[in-house]
Amino acid sequence: MALRGTAATSAPAATGNTVTAVSFTMEFPTTPMAGAALAIVRRSEAEAIVNHSARSFFFAELLAIHEGLHHDSGYDRELLFAATVMHDLGTGALAPGRARFEVEGADLAAEVLAEHRVPQADIDRVWEAIALHTSPGIAERRGLLAYLTAEGSKMDIGFNAPVTASYQAAIHAAYPRLRMVRTLTDAIVDHAARSETAAPIYSMGQQFALERRESGATQLERLAAGLIPWGE
Repeated sequence: MALRGTAATSAPAATGNTVTAVSFTMEFPTTPMAGAALAIVRRSEAEAIVNHSARSFFFAELLAIHEGLHHDSGYDRELLFAATVMHDLGTGALAPGRARFEVEGADLAAEVLAEHRVPQADIDRVWEAIALHTSPGIAERRGLLAYLTAEGSKMDIGFNAPVTASYQAAIHAAYPRLRMVRTLTDAIVDHAARSETAAPIYSMGQQFALERRESGATQLERLAAGLIPWGE
């Protein structure tokens, strides 16, 4: 997948009773750590999931702008990139299949950050954001990074879609969907089948596997068919 982008543009962010311009750009961070994060994702995941992860980053940034969170002390663009882009590493070829995919993805991401001497406290934040990204009601209470990571991934299946309106066409042109919902669901179900501990009771992996066996399609796939304004 070629790395593509557009020039920086601006979007309004509310701060109190005023509106200020905050820059939004479709360029990734260019640090060695960010490059390593992108490389491991591209090496181990299906292209549809790579593109989903890229869109999740951009959508999370748009949400941060929309909610005026860019100026929050907990906001860190490079860590947000790491968490959103690597949030589905557990569905890829490098995951050993011994624990749920969210945890294995978090472990793999932590290894990338440690290799680039990221402070342990920041590694822990990214680990938690990835591990909790499928846990609504919990992720948003574990700090800004966990909140934006979870919400960015949800926005790519149609939640909060109006927030993306000004940029979603350009984002999708650069990172096409490629039947992402089906591809990601397949990967999660495949991971769940690798061992009993890969899909513990009530985990997303176990739930998806049960729904596939019972009806041929998961609730997420049926939801996406009617919710995502730009298709699967």
